[in-house]
Amino acid sequence: MKRREFIFALSGAMAGVPFSVRAQQARKPPTIGVLMTVAEKDLDSQRRIAAFRQGLADLGWKEGQNVHIEYRWAAGRIDLIQKYAQEIVELAPNVILANSTPVTAALQKATRSVPIVFALTNDPVNLGFVESLARPGGNITGFTYINPALIGKWLALLTELKPRVDRAALLFNPATAPFYQHFLPEVEATRQPTTASLIPMPVKTVAELAPAITDFAKSAGGGLLIGPDPFTIVHIKEIAQLAAQARLPAISVYRPFANQGGLMAYGPDTADIFRRSATYIDRILKGANPAELPVQEPDKFEFILNLKVAKALAIDLPPSLLATADEVIE
Repeated sequence: MKRREFIFALSGAMAGVPFSVRAQQARKPPTIGVLMTVAEKDLDSQRRIAAFRQGLADLGWKEGQNVHIEYRWAAGRIDLIQKYAQEIVELAPNVILANSTPVTAALQKATRSVPIVFALTNDPVNLGFVESLARPGGNITGFTYINPALIGKWLALLTELKPRVDRAALLFNPATAPFYQHFLPEVEATRQPTTASLIPMPVKTVAELAPAITDFAKSAGGGLLIGPDPFTIVHIKEIAQLAAQARLPAISVYRPFANQGGLMAYGPDTADIFRRSATYIDRILKGANPAELPVQEPDKFEFILNLKVAKALAIDLPPSLLATADEVIE
């Protein structure tokens, strides 16, 4: 076939293809960057990513077809979070999903132009990620995780136990969970006199975990709180075992904590937050400005009790707690 005849034939073939389809074929599929705090093998994070993918699929985004997703897993390490944040930004994605407070902080340093949707980030206003929850004002918006009121709820749940807990230590790494410096004074200022008192337990290394928990457990009436923190989630099984050995009733925001030997887990439904984050990703890919998308807080929560651990610690779980639990581990 001669060159002129080939061009005419090709033009005729393309004429039958709708313009919108031809335009879509000519454009490169958008890219979503995803930076996760923990390791890829973490089962809870796999559940979150599955919910995120399903949320995208429900909105018409099929991974590998009309959207490309670049994943990075930081295994709870600050150095990897910083490395992968820069790496993802250099890929020039259309939008980035940021899992956790340290990830959001690292991405904010790496870019002020690429839209960022955070999932499970704490205290975004005080940490300077957004100007306000209602109007973020920059390239960052998303979905928060915990607040001082939730820490107060943990204190109240521990106080309901028999024997009663009258002091509770909040375990966290100040390097990976800087938001607690804002939360703790607010919790103490609004804490009810009938609930357990709150004591900070900052730890910076794995080697500090056992001594800190063991020393705290030497006095009666103690309990342990484990909130969101890349450090604690990576070591959640070890923390659950240390709490059991020290005979400390403990509660965590993380669902796996109760499965690994902790007494209770109470916190937002994280899979639901990741599913909801897909709606903001969708809106941004369609042209929405993250500065005008309000930061949203959790609206679904899970409460899990480990009855086996309660019996081992000789703890009496009130019927009211058992009745409100979403899951009881026998």
